Amino acid sequence: MRTVLGIDLGTSEVKLALLDEDGRLLATAGAPLAVSRPRPHWSEQHPGDWWDALLAAAASLRSARPDAFAAVQGIGLAGQMHGAVLLDAAGEVLRPAILWNDTRSGAECEELMRRLPGLPQVAGNLAMPGFTAPKLLWVERHEPGVHARVAHVLLPKDWLRWRLTGAMASDMSDAAGTLWLDVGKRDWSDTLLALTGLDRSHMPRLVEGSAPSGALKPALAERWGMGKPVVAGGGGDNAASACGIGAIRPGEGFVSIGTSGVLFVSNDRFRPNTAGAVHAFCHAIPDTWHQMGVILSATDSLNWLSSVTGRKQAELSQQAEASFTGPGEEIFLPYLSGERTPHNNANARGSFVGLSHLSDPARLAQAVMEGVAFAFRDCRRVLTDA
Repeated sequence: MRTVLGIDLGTSEVKLALLDEDGRLLATAGAPLAVSRPRPHWSEQHPGDWWDALLAAAASLRSARPDAFAAVQGIGLAGQMHGAVLLDAAGEVLRPAILWNDTRSGAECEELMRRLPGLPQVAGNLAMPGFTAPKLLWVERHEPGVHARVAHVLLPKDWLRWRLTGAMASDMSDAAGTLWLDVGKRDWSDTLLALTGLDRSHMPRLVEGSAPSGALKPALAERWGMGKPVVAGGGGDNAASACGIGAIRPGEGFVSIGTSGVLFVSNDRFRPNTAGAVHAFCHAIPDTWHQMGVILSATDSLNWLSSVTGRKQAELSQQAEASFTGPGEEIFLPYLSGERTPHNNANARGSFVGLSHLSDPARLAQAVMEGVAFAFRDCRRVLTDA
């Protein structure tokens, strides 16, 4: 028997999937993660927590399917994009990772666009706080001692890759979300790197998502009872999802409703069109690109409502379904963390409109889900325009 292991570093959980060589799912495991929000606009996680969660999930999976786990020949990596993991020359983490939904770097985005108005034509995207490059400019301005010690910058899943293999590498789809990649050429841009005081020496080497990036460290392979499985380049979360669902040919796409929300379409070439804050990235397979509309608070909006009402998300959604008679009177704007597509406004905020004495948790839950649905409609409109 030969098997493969998929590792997905999400925002709220590290998830593992064990599959046979024909792609049949054998077992899954996961371990939860917490997000730290020490100040307004901030969203951080400690990379060490990712590693601990990975080890815990792997131990659970090995316990459940020991023979299949030992037979792993290949490992794939996917995960949350855009996060900044900063390492010194010795490989030590310098500060908590700044995540994709951190919006502190709005002023730095404006500065990047002033310095290089043509940035979107190279990077395929407007400068937005979610991307990695403005985070480094923020660190340079507000934590200069940290910035001076930065020797390596890794994306979240690529930090896990380094811990797994000792190799500093990234795939094209994840690297395309940094604002440092020349997306058309599928290579780092010296011009874009220089905008944040970096050069190629700070960056991991680039591989295609389907290419090998390294092998599991011998000590870890021995600990897990494996041979020397190859670790593939992998992909950013949405590009990896597209591969899994089969959205790899031009015009094929999907909707993803997670913490954030994505409307994704595959392209046969690089098509930057930043009107309406549309994203243009490399796909996780060679010679393919994709466009996305992205909203920042999809299920995260329902999570928020759950926290303020004290009711579980499943309970809220079931109550909304049970009481549904048509469009609700209450209206919800789902901009709890600002918004990307189509507004590109880190300072946008959520709100309820149309509240009355009849407004209860079920009606508010319906309004939240309707608000998220209309945000997806905005994404569809600007993707069609693009």
